[in-house]
Amino acid sequence: MTITPRQAVVIGSGFGGIASALRLRAKGYQVKIIDRSPMLGGRAQVFIRNEFKHDAGPTVITAPFLLEELFELFNEKLEDHVQLVPLTPWYRFYFSDKTTFDYGGTIEDTLAEIDKIEPRDKEGYKKLLIHSKNIYDIAFTKLSAIPFDRFMLMISLIPKLLILRSYESVWGMVSRHLINPKLRQAFSIQPLLVGGNPFSTTSIYGLIHYLERRFGVFFAMGGTGAIVNAYKKLMERNNIEIILNQSIKKIIINNGKAVGLTLEDGSKVRADIIVSNADPAHLYQNMVDQDDVAIATKVKLKLAHYSMGLMVIYFGTTRKYPDVVHHTIWLGKTYKELLSNIFDKKILSDDFSLYIHRPTATDESFAPEGCDSFYVLCPVPNLKADIDWSTEGEILKNKIVDALDQTILPDLKKHITEDFFMTPKDFQSNYLSAHGAGFSIAPLFRQSAWFRFHNKAEGIKNLYISGAGTHPGAGLPGVLCSAKVIDHLIPAAVDFK
Repeated sequence: MTITPRQAVVIGSGFGGIASALRLRAKGYQVKIIDRSPMLGGRAQVFIRNEFKHDAGPTVITAPFLLEELFELFNEKLEDHVQLVPLTPWYRFYFSDKTTFDYGGTIEDTLAEIDKIEPRDKEGYKKLLIHSKNIYDIAFTKLSAIPFDRFMLMISLIPKLLILRSYESVWGMVSRHLINPKLRQAFSIQPLLVGGNPFSTTSIYGLIHYLERRFGVFFAMGGTGAIVNAYKKLMERNNIEIILNQSIKKIIINNGKAVGLTLEDGSKVRADIIVSNADPAHLYQNMVDQDDVAIATKVKLKLAHYSMGLMVIYFGTTRKYPDVVHHTIWLGKTYKELLSNIFDKKILSDDFSLYIHRPTATDESFAPEGCDSFYVLCPVPNLKADIDWSTEGEILKNKIVDALDQTILPDLKKHITEDFFMTPKDFQSNYLSAHGAGFSIAPLFRQSAWFRFHNKAEGIKNLYISGAGTHPGAGLPGVLCSAKVIDHLIPAAVDFK
């Protein structure tokens, strides 16, 4: 008697999809991973322009143990394939009055930096760190990798969530501990790393501060693309079939059960298990017949509040800027007003804030000799705003280049080369991101845990979801943990019925 191996198909090869494929293979499934892009990685693509290299997606590496776990599934070690280098500082904050604050290193290093700005905030920082650890101990250690498909689990956690003051915003949490406006900005900025407004994002995401303190901030030599390539080779060594340049047209559902896929070329792929790493809003609105979408899911879609959009500029320079650290947070003149314009009013401000990535500070292979490579990210409204990016993109790019030229990158306009950019329109077309959002749905309390799109599809058997739009949320640690959640939900191949 011949037993047909259990077939699992993963849609999309972002980090959540890659991690899901590897975990399914370790559970004994025959695995295919299918992506519409020419290379693995989802948003972690790599762009090369005349010897200037750019990581297109995530550039901040925290919680490296989550990366290590995937190699350990196959008795291998991450360190044998990828070199992670710790960074100090983790970030340099550059304020509009040209003062700076270096964040990272030891607690003593951070306290010394705080002392330069507001000595009275040193004790408040210590208390903030304790509170962040308390959130981390519950929300990350105990809850980030468990399924939230049962409402009663959410109800049972309410007392703990109240004790942690999860009803307050990240800004509110930080402001309770710190008095200096600059330090309040610096220590409330983390929600923007996962697409949230610090003034409305639940303080549960305050755990990011302790997460960075607990594990540090790293850079992978060769960039995030080097991590993707290492996972590609790991998948190939373990007979995971990789199919690129192929889009999914529909998920085939029979009697409430996902049984396969129809590809854009009309061919069909059978599957016992399907994991979608696509944006859940795109999945449920475009890849599943509406009759098969559960009412609860339709309600979430109707009420969904999406993260901000991103304007990302990539460029090289024909000179080096040795005084610019690996990660810089360049803050504009306004903070709350700017964020309100982005998230609430959905208009482009004259002011802006930036995340600046200079990988050549650590890895000179990203640019020709004597040159630098840069990636500049600017939070902007998503496509629910009435903005014509075909004209506004170039205008905003020029404003940003002007601002950098006058501040931390002097003479940039003379030395910039090989520049190009992406807007929310590109995120929509390239990554099928609903409304061009940079991080799927926003990390609000009403869109967290059970209230987020479930890791196990509601009303459709054998369909699971990983990635930014499901529990626990966006960011590299979040999407890697989403694959751990479905690992708990999906039986081993030999136990599948």
